[in-house]
Amino acid sequence: MSLTEKINDHIKKAMLAKDKDRLAALRDIKSKLLLEATSGAGEVTEAAEIKIVNKLYKQRMESYELYKQQNREDLAQDEIMQAEVLKEFLPQMMSDDEIRAAVQAKIQELGISSPKEMGKLMGALTQALAGKADGKVVADMVKEELNKG
Repeated sequence: MSLTEKINDHIKKAMLAKDKDRLAALRDIKSKLLLEATSGAGEVTEAAEIKIVNKLYKQRMESYELYKQQNREDLAQDEIMQAEVLKEFLPQMMSDDEIRAAVQAKIQELGISSPKEMGKLMGALTQALAGKADGKVVADMVKEELNKG
């Protein structure tokens, strides 16, 4: 079952349950997926779907932080609730230990020995860990590993 089909199924369930907040988050995902599909890209790949949902999740978390700073608890709660709905459709994120092991394995695989080759390593890791690990965490671990030796 594709992500779009899952979203449609969850929308139906939210409508039956009269869960307006959940329904709003699900419709937001659906609209972004439809927008991507009609933008000329044709069929939306699974990687593109994950990227879209991840972007929406990050936007919700940024808005949540902003509202918390401005003492707007009512708006912050809406954002965090929608972020939780979005999180259901993201793949399980890798732990720090799993990311470090992947970084070390890729260093060995590519035979990288100096920090000058960080771009080559990051390119390979970004593709391999797409949607499974935060790019900033990966970059920090790459720097640590390359500066060890």
